[in-house]
Amino acid sequence: MKRIVSDSRSCFQSRRQFLHHSMVLSLAAASGLTSVSGAFAADVIDASHAKSRLILLGTAGGPTPKPNRAAPAQVLVVNGASYVIDCGNGVASQFVKAKLKLSSIKNIFITHQHSDHNADFGNLMLLAWAADLQTKVGSYGPPPLAEMSKLFLQMNDFDIRTRIADEGRPSLADLFDVHEITSDGFVMQDANVKVTAALVEHPPVSPAFAYRFDCPDRSIVFSGDTRPSENLISLAKGADVLIHEVMHLPSLEKLIATETNATTLRQHLLASHTSTEQVGRIATEAGVKTLVLSHFVPGGYPFLPDDVWADAVRPYFSGNLVVGHDLMEL
Repeated sequence: MKRIVSDSRSCFQSRRQFLHHSMVLSLAAASGLTSVSGAFAADVIDASHAKSRLILLGTAGGPTPKPNRAAPAQVLVVNGASYVIDCGNGVASQFVKAKLKLSSIKNIFITHQHSDHNADFGNLMLLAWAADLQTKVGSYGPPPLAEMSKLFLQMNDFDIRTRIADEGRPSLADLFDVHEITSDGFVMQDANVKVTAALVEHPPVSPAFAYRFDCPDRSIVFSGDTRPSENLISLAKGADVLIHEVMHLPSLEKLIATETNATTLRQHLLASHTSTEQVGRIATEAGVKTLVLSHFVPGGYPFLPDDVWADAVRPYFSGNLVVGHDLMEL
């Protein structure tokens, strides 16, 4: 069940806020949200215009470990609160390498249930709890996110109980606040961000989502894994930044040759991902200001220099183009 968790305020402070509040209530109703707490609630993004920080924690595509890129994960930091998008293997280590405190994690968003995007969802919570996390973390993503959380806690029950008794830690289970989403639309909003999801196409995994974050200073869209998607283009219309997966078609055969146990990998890649040309055209049609390439396929071997990626996209997109790297901040 989706809901908005919010803070109460004593009264509406302006007609503009009143109108905005009415709009949020309409969006909530349209999205099937069941409760909006407080007389006004924290549904108006903080007007302090704090600068958002976007950090690419991992930019590889696919589940196999790469020597040059970490598994897919990003974090958006606003007013000291961290919003994690996808949890590939090693996300907690990358988070610390980015010089962020694990206790700053406020929400986690999973785009889809593929292991390179969810493998360390539970581990991020466990390791943050083992560090300094003491507050609830809202997690959002497609089913079976709730069951995954339950099974993760069961799998690690011995370690968790031991640390609670021996080290005086709070209950880890109490820090999980899980929200499964199955359709596109409004997801959540607090004083820092408003998050909207769009269903994208990543067969055979369904549902799969892209997320848009509207921050005080800019709008940022994360494509997740997808083939070209009209829903994504609509979600990204006029966005300041689009982080989009990308696949270099001329390099696929060398990549496929290294994964001999995946006999139908070629078919999957061609059916489920987005080529360099398609990425450029999508960003142009959406009218985004900056296109950030990430979730590279291939992300390891064959090793492709930045100019190969940029040159393959540039003919189809004239805006600001960034070839992403691990721990890059934008």
